[in-house]
Amino acid sequence: MNADDPLLKILACPLDKGPLRLLRDEGAPEALYNPRLHRRYPIVDGIPQLLPTSGEQVSEDEHERLLKRMVP
Repeated sequence: MNADDPLLKILACPLDKGPLRLLRDEGAPEALYNPRLHRRYPIVDGIPQLLPTSGEQVSEDEHERLLKRMVP
């Protein structure tokens, strides 16, 4: 998924319905991140997994690290 993908503008967190941010880092799988709830959703084979049960809660330390990985 690209940062300028039009799909990214309409995807929303299944829990709070707010926007998601793309996470991309060498050596780490792509994911979508909700910084408001500290939840990360995986992208598998180019398909965002946006079921509430697919997301994982991240710790405060991980949240700080992810904020640095977010694609603008």
